Amino acid sequence: MKENYCLQAALVCLSMLYHSQAFALERRNHLRPSFHGHHEKGKEGQVLQRSKRGWVWNQFFVIEEYTGPDPVLVGRLHSDIDSGDGNIKYILSGEGAGTIFVIDDKSGNIHATKTLDREERAQYTLMAQAVDRDTNRPLEPPSEFIVKVQDINDNPPEFLHETYHANVPERSNVGTSVIQVTASDADDPTYGNSAKLVYSILEGQPYFSVEAQTGIIRTALPNMDREAKEEYHVVIQAKDMGGHMGGLSGTTKVTITLTDVNDNPPKFPQSVYQMSVSEAAVPGEEVGRVKAKDPDIGENGLVTYNIVDGDGIELFEITTDYETQEGVVKLKKPVDFETKRAYSLKVEAANVHIDPKFISNGPFKDTVTVKIAVEDADEPPMFLAPSYIHEVQENAAAGTVVGRVHAKDPDAANSPIRYSIDRHTDLDRFFTINPEDGFIKTTKPLDREETAWLNISVFAAEIHNRHQEAKVPVAIRILDVNDNAPKFAAPYEGFICESDQTKPLSNQPIVTVSADDQDDTANGPRFIFSLPPEIIHNPNFTVRDNRDNTAGIYARRGGFSRQKQDFYLLPIVISDGGIPPMSSTNTLTIKVCGCDVNGALLSCNAEAYILNAGLSTGALIAILACIVILLVIVVLFVTLRRQKKEPLIVFEEEDVRENIITYDDEGGGEEDTEAFDIATLQNPDGINGFIPRKDIKPEYQYMPRPGLRPAPNSVDVDDFINTRIQEADNDPTAPPYDSIQIYGYEGRGSVAGSLSSLESATTDSDLDYDYLQNWGPRFKKLADLYGSKDTFDDDS
Repeated sequence: MKENYCLQAALVCLSMLYHSQAFALERRNHLRPSFHGHHEKGKEGQVLQRSKRGWVWNQFFVIEEYTGPDPVLVGRLHSDIDSGDGNIKYILSGEGAGTIFVIDDKSGNIHATKTLDREERAQYTLMAQAVDRDTNRPLEPPSEFIVKVQDINDNPPEFLHETYHANVPERSNVGTSVIQVTASDADDPTYGNSAKLVYSILEGQPYFSVEAQTGIIRTALPNMDREAKEEYHVVIQAKDMGGHMGGLSGTTKVTITLTDVNDNPPKFPQSVYQMSVSEAAVPGEEVGRVKAKDPDIGENGLVTYNIVDGDGIELFEITTDYETQEGVVKLKKPVDFETKRAYSLKVEAANVHIDPKFISNGPFKDTVTVKIAVEDADEPPMFLAPSYIHEVQENAAAGTVVGRVHAKDPDAANSPIRYSIDRHTDLDRFFTINPEDGFIKTTKPLDREETAWLNISVFAAEIHNRHQEAKVPVAIRILDVNDNAPKFAAPYEGFICESDQTKPLSNQPIVTVSADDQDDTANGPRFIFSLPPEIIHNPNFTVRDNRDNTAGIYARRGGFSRQKQDFYLLPIVISDGGIPPMSSTNTLTIKVCGCDVNGALLSCNAEAYILNAGLSTGALIAILACIVILLVIVVLFVTLRRQKKEPLIVFEEEDVRENIITYDDEGGGEEDTEAFDIATLQNPDGINGFIPRKDIKPEYQYMPRPGLRPAPNSVDVDDFINTRIQEADNDPTAPPYDSIQIYGYEGRGSVAGSLSSLESATTDSDLDYDYLQNWGPRFKKLADLYGSKDTFDDDS
């Protein structure tokens, strides 16, 4: 309250002083005689003539925040031509005219009707004009003037933020800049000290200080330790009026955090660590943990661990768990209780990042002793080798020894061992193992061409504790034996151009062939190509071995003709280089084709050759003459047949079962042994044992086996037919189609008599055909047709 009263009193005094000066100025100006001219006296008494100016003032002042009961007199406007008779009227316009500022149109006095705030608006621009009261005629042009709001210290300083946060490294030097805080004052900085600010620290001594003019906060104590205290709260004040009494002030809070530096080395909390590990532990298994404490944080507190000495340095290792900052001791190699029962390690912990500024505080590392005891365990058997590789020849007899695996019990008890094969790795049961001595044997012959390697696993278990077992891989290689003959690498086919006999032979091969062998390379190449011994002097073709596992087929002669023979089958013998060598005979088909003058292939079809061949005029005349002769013979034959009133001709293509053929002569029956001879059915060439096919021209004649040759005058039709069928099946020169041949001979001295269906239908024979049931499956159809009469009658 007391401060408010003082402020109001000061404002009243200032207002009274201002008003007294204003009236003094008004009185002095009012004495000036001219409305149209404004004169001023110079320093030496001379009169200076201004341009036409009728207004008394062009700038007024009014104090802000005035709270008096009456409107504040801002100033007075007066014209030189105003004689005081009331004929001049003053008019005010512009910013705030009529609302904030009002004018007495007779006297020209301007009053402020509202309280003004400089921080809201610092000045107002107004226009004044003197007019005739009766006619409103302007007596002078309008003139502009400014009303400025006079500032008072009514706004305290304000900081940009209510709170600040800053960081500074621990152990910083005195005077290290931390942060700068800034405050602002809404008062007029150009008028008095209302906006002149001074900073001071209210809380935070003696750790920090602040610069009075800039607001920069600095450290005030050396060696501040984050590990002792990490966070500080500082209060900063900003005061106007230059910090003098009566000034307004504002405060802000600053939270200052000390950031960490690596100023502390790691330390182990104890000098010895005791650990233990079982001899059954596997490498990589954790043995124990050690931890060195470092009060620093972040990367400054990172610690790495190393084994620097000890008798177990080759068997153990240590790694760093960066999440827990612990050193993890792990087993590097297996340990054996029977060999050594205790180990000692010297472990060092050191900082990863070292600050050179604090190197004098070092060394930044520490060491500790780790003692590890080995515990005894029942260990599984151990194989003498981590894996085994054995070999066995293919096709070896069952029971052949492949090899042996050997394991022992590492414990002092040295328990007996039993061996077995993991049947999941030997599903076909190719091998067996002796459970006592570990010898592996085959159970069946092996084929390298099917599988060159076989992989099995063998178990070794203690007899007294089957749960203690070990497993070892065994790879068995199947050694190759030359048991596969080479053969063509592809289904080759050759082509040769038909040519004139006098044309020279080409030096180019008809076709080049190569071979494949399923055996290993030791029993495969080099391949040798040749002709079979029986056709080594083949008049048509020869084989030339290129000695690079290929061979070329060449023609020995020219003059090949598709009309004579359109293809040739050439057998080729291929032998490999194995011991002993294997060979096979492969057949190469060579076609005779038509070619152009350049040797390019045109056609390999015999019909196409005949159609494309050109015929001379003499040949055409001969063909026409033959056709005429044939026509004459046919006409004569038809004429003779008509005279005898007999059928014209019996076509062989028709089914004989649908035709009735009349014969003029009657056979002699079963007793007629001279009517027909079985030798007629047998081709005269067949007596010699082989009947060549007429539809092909084989490269060499097929020689049938003598045991299959029937007697020339044999009357056993069944043996004759079987022999001919067997010859046709085994004839490699025969095409793969069947040939139906009809034989009309019934057999000499047949007890069945005539089997003619015509005769059976025209006679009332009482012959009994039941014996046909006993003749076998070949006569089953006749037996069904000529069965017992009773059965036939029953069916009808």
